Parts: sequence; C-alpha cells; structure tokens
Amino acid sequence: MNGISLRDIIFGVLQQDNRLWNKEKTELNRRLLFDLLDNFDETLLQLLLQNKKIREKFFVKIKDVYVFKINDFKFFIEENKIDNSYTQYKNRIGLSDGEEFIKFGNKVVLDFPFKDCVLQGGQTTEEGFDIYFEYEPEKTKIKNGKKVFEPAGYRKKQTRRKEIFFNQILAQDEIDRLFEEKAFVNWKRYTKDGVKEVTEIRRDDDGLIRENLVIRGNNLLALHSIKSQFREKVKLIYIDPPYYFKNEKDEDAFKYNTNFKLSTWLTFMKNRLEVAKELLKDEGAIFVQINDDGQAYLKILMDEIFGMENFKECISVKTGSESGVNAINVLRGEQLFKVKEHILYYAKNSAKHRFKPIYVKGMSYNEDYRLEVKKSKNGYEVKDIYKEILRKLYNQDNLRGLSNEQKYVFYASLEEYCLANCEHIYALKKDIQKSGDDFKKFARENKAKNIVEEYKTYDDRIILVYKGGMLTPLKDRVVEENGSKYYGTLISDFWWDIGATPYAEGSVELKSGKKPEKLLKRIISLCTDPGDIVMDFFLGSGSTAAVSMKMQRQFIGIEQLDYQENDSIIRLQNVIKGDQTGISKDSDINWQGGGDFIYCELAKWNEKAKEEINMCNSLKELIDLFDILYEKYFLNYNLKINEFKNKVIKEKTFIDLPLEEQKRIFLAMLDLNQMYVLKSEMADSRYGISEQDQKLTCLFYQEE
Repeated sequence: MNGISLRDIIFGVLQQDNRLWNKEKTELNRRLLFDLLDNFDETLLQLLLQNKKIREKFFVKIKDVYVFKINDFKFFIEENKIDNSYTQYKNRIGLSDGEEFIKFGNKVVLDFPFKDCVLQGGQTTEEGFDIYFEYEPEKTKIKNGKKVFEPAGYRKKQTRRKEIFFNQILAQDEIDRLFEEKAFVNWKRYTKDGVKEVTEIRRDDDGLIRENLVIRGNNLLALHSIKSQFREKVKLIYIDPPYYFKNEKDEDAFKYNTNFKLSTWLTFMKNRLEVAKELLKDEGAIFVQINDDGQAYLKILMDEIFGMENFKECISVKTGSESGVNAINVLRGEQLFKVKEHILYYAKNSAKHRFKPIYVKGMSYNEDYRLEVKKSKNGYEVKDIYKEILRKLYNQDNLRGLSNEQKYVFYASLEEYCLANCEHIYALKKDIQKSGDDFKKFARENKAKNIVEEYKTYDDRIILVYKGGMLTPLKDRVVEENGSKYYGTLISDFWWDIGATPYAEGSVELKSGKKPEKLLKRIISLCTDPGDIVMDFFLGSGSTAAVSMKMQRQFIGIEQLDYQENDSIIRLQNVIKGDQTGISKDSDINWQGGGDFIYCELAKWNEKAKEEINMCNSLKELIDLFDILYEKYFLNYNLKINEFKNKVIKEKTFIDLPLEEQKRIFLAMLDLNQMYVLKSEMADSRYGISEQDQKLTCLFYQEE
C-alpha cells in the first residue's frame, strides 16, 4: 500500500459500505456519509478504525480508547470530493491528488501560469473582451415607450476574456525525477554582430560560469537544473511574479490570472522561493514585487523560508496616480485609488548582508545648502547665495513681506542656481557631538578664526570646517536623471519617484506587464557591484536582464513563454545594439551597446504534448490527438487508456463538459516527471537531441 494515496485508501474502505454508493459504485452519497458520521454509526466507524493509515491519521488513542477526529475527516472528504465533473472523470482514468492538503504538505505546483494574458488582458474596460455570436428567438421589447419586434437570429455579443490556468499539484510521493537536471537545446549566442553558434561556456578560475544566460522553460525545473552550477553564487534576485487577487469580480483591475486559488498560489511561490534561497550567496538578497492582496500572505511565507530575522524592508512603490476610471469607486466610498505596490526585501543572512546607501530624488530642495565655497590663492571664499539671490530679486535680506508667489520665485531661483553649481555649494552643520574629540577641538579653534580650514581625518579624508561646524557638500546629494539635476535625499522605504509602468522601454511594448528600468537600477545599485550575478526567474520582457547588462552585472533570466515581438530576446538584442531608452542616458550609465548572452531551452517532451492539448479548439481535435499522446508521449502509469478511449469520451456527460474542463482532464493524463528531457537520458534517439546540444549540455554541467 506504500504507493497508494490516503485519498484512495479512504475511498477503498468506504466502498465496502454498500449504503454509501450507487449500483456501479462510481458515485459516493456524501450527505448520507456525513449523517452516518454525525450519528457515530458503528459499522462505518469500525471500517475506518480497522485501516492502519486511517486510524493513524484520524483517530487519537487515549489510554485504551480511540477518539475519532470527525471534523478533520469531514474536511478531508470535502477537499477531495469526487462529485464535480473534472474530479469525477479524473478518478475514472486512475489519477489522484495525493493525501494531504496543499498547505500542509511538501507539494509542488508544476505548471507555469499563462502569464501571456498580459498581452491580452486590459487595464481599461474597453480591452480584454472576446466577441461571440449567440442565437436568440424572436421577441418583442419596449424601446423608448414603444413596442419593437426583433426577428430571430444570431446576435453579436462580448464577454470579458477569462484566462485559463491549468495547474497540477504534485504530492511528495509523486515527485520522482522531477527535479533532476534537464537537457538543454537550441543553444545560441547573441552578440553585436548577430546570432552565433555557441562553441564554449566561459568560466572563471574557480569554475563559475561567467556568461549572461537566458533560459526558456518551466522556471521551477530550470532553477533545479542550474542549481549545481550556481548554488550560493547569486548576489541578487528580483522577481515580479504572477499576483494573487482576492477579488475575482473586479472588472477593472488587471489580473495575471483570476483562477489562482490562494493555497495554489502560495504553493506555487513556496516551491520557487525555496530553491531560490539555495542559489543566493550568504551576503545576497531577494526582492519580490507584489500587490496589496498578496503582500500579507507572501510576507508570512517568506518569513518561514528566509527567516523573520532576515526581513529587511517592505518597500512601497508608487505605480499610479489619483485619477482615471476608478474615480467612480472612490466617489461611491467603495475603494480608494490604488497607487502603490510593494517589494518585500529579504537578506539571505542579515549578519553578512549590507546594502549601499544611495541618494534618490528628494521631495523638495533643502535650503540649508546655501553657501558657495571656492578655493582661491588666499584660502577659501565664502558667499551666502541665499541672501545674494534675495537682494538681486527683491533688494532685501529676508522673506518678510513677500507674497507667496514671490517666495516661490525665490526658492526656485535658489534651487536652480545651487543645483547648477553644486560642486561649490555647501550646508553648514554645527551639530558635531558625535565627532571625535580631536575634530571638536579643531572646530572650536576655527570658530574663533571665522575662516574655512581643512581638517584631515585618520583615513586621509579632507573635511572643510567653518564657524565651528562642518561644511557638507551638495554635490554628494545631487541626483541626475536624463540630463537634469535634482536635490537628493537618502533612500527610504517609500519610492514615490519611480513612476508608472513604462510603455516602450527597450523597444518592446508590454505596457501592463513590465517594470521601469529605473526601478531595477535602484535595486541593483543597492545590493550589487559590477560583475555580481543578478537573477530573475520571471523574466517576462527582460527588464532585469536589460538593466543588469547596462550596469555591467552578469544576469540569469528564466522565462517559459515567448512574447514574440515583445520578448526578452528582442529586448536584449536592442540593448546590445545600443538601445537609448530607459536608463541608457543616465550620466553614470551612458550606455553605448555591446556585450552578449547565451540563449538555450529546456528540452521539451511531455511539455510539447501539453502545448498541443492547449491548442485544441474542440473535443474532436482532443480525441484525434489522443492516439498520438499515448503512442508518442509519456502518460501517467496508472491511466486506464482503453476505458477512457472506448467509453469515457463517448459519454454524454463528458461530451457536455466545457472545452476547458475536457482539456484539464487530458492534461492530467501526462506524466509530470517527463515534461522535459533528463540530462541522463538525452542520448536516447526518441528525443531527437542533436550531438551538439548534448555536448553543450555536458559542458554546462562540467561533464565529459
């Protein structure tokens, strides 16, 4: 019984009680079952108690008495019900979900969601609809107070598109060879001179791969495949995964997919975050972007995986404005404007991780920066720009008596001048209590002289001292963007200045699905240095990889879907050629192009079958495909092929199922351990993997 799930054991035991079943013993009378349980039916309880696994799971022994955990048992029955169409047929072809609830077990959500709904779903009420035609009989209706006759016929209608996510959850006893290393195919090197054949995989003296990589395939399996080569080597991980939305009826909110259940979504995230942690260096960090609905749940999950002690920040990023079609919800008092998202920031090991303080665009200019200090032959000359500009504009030394409009003109002029001449602008800071005794003594002596003097620190830095205080330079605080200078302030956990999702950075247009290069630049600047490895395993249109390349970081990107003209491969080719969008023109970047990257794919097998199933437009196409499925691909070992082929697909109840349900049943037949080709089996001729791809796969894994 070791290979039988608890679910199958329970229903096998229940089948011994004829009261609970129809004549064919294919349908369980759950209502009667619960009545018998509530009345502590002796016959039923004895059946359950006789089975060791059921006894261990649902009974507690107190001295010589077994106490039945009736609510746990009923909950298990509810969660594993067989009276819905999908599960009914799923069980008839011999498949099962496993023995534990998702959140309690070490289960794996294998399938990647159809994130390509980014290309189809809309943020407005005009986008994201399917057109269809429906027959309507003749009818008479009232229009403008008059009877209007409408003849019978087909009429055009529309409905909001519903993206389908076929997810499959594996229990631990079903996870066989799933995470073994996979073969890679379709190797290409993209360079400034075009696409070239991959002839080598560059490594450093320690054997670490030193190539930019883009891998196409299921990201969970890809992460496990690269684990042997990049374990504890990645400095930074940023991901923008599919979001969880609790309100499936929200017509205006953009969704990756409304068919995620919370437990499924959390399992989906858990599997990937666990292996991601293995890839991070001890001093590394992970940033995960998420919406309001998922933030609290994801925070608890990441506390479990990374440890509460390694939580650094929950950063709020302003991604929208207080305007648009959602204003009606605010006016109704139903919902406030959604203008922010969150980024959960965790260290692998807080004791070893440090970020680099950076200055970001400030809310407003700090008027403390008002002294212009220039070195001359006779020492330093000090000029109070604040007073000089006031005198120049209004012939007075203070703001007293000026109108609000005049004050605005003054501050604008002061800020403009100081930013333009920031190399010579300083603020006088007299609070030096935390400074060393030697510096305090030097400052006191200087105060009496009323001149600027240089103080040399123990590490050979020069500090300018004036009137008993320290002159702090404005130039260190200035932030430059697109040729303009702004007053900067030390970074906080509220990033108000990032802006909304870009439309065409990198010359790709996923206006609802990608993040600004400015956002990625800030995260990468915080936690990495040139040459460090940055990873994104929800690569999408390639923003993380594009910014990493421009910032001289090594990147690893993983993506299952092909976005065609908006794909990361197109984006990165544009970057290599010198793309001037995004952060390219920033003074500290000045991107002129160059670099290269290697592209490869996990070698598909049953994944091909899944794609063929999803492409079917009718039950007939699915039936025609079935012979190919069981002859060419790997189906689940306990699939009852003859019963399904000769009986199930001919039954009216099966024929009447929606196409999506029929596809779901076909997908459940596939052996999930065979979605991609294992490295250890790639030489098998049935897979058709070329000798060159086999050679490069071995080279990747450092094997002969």
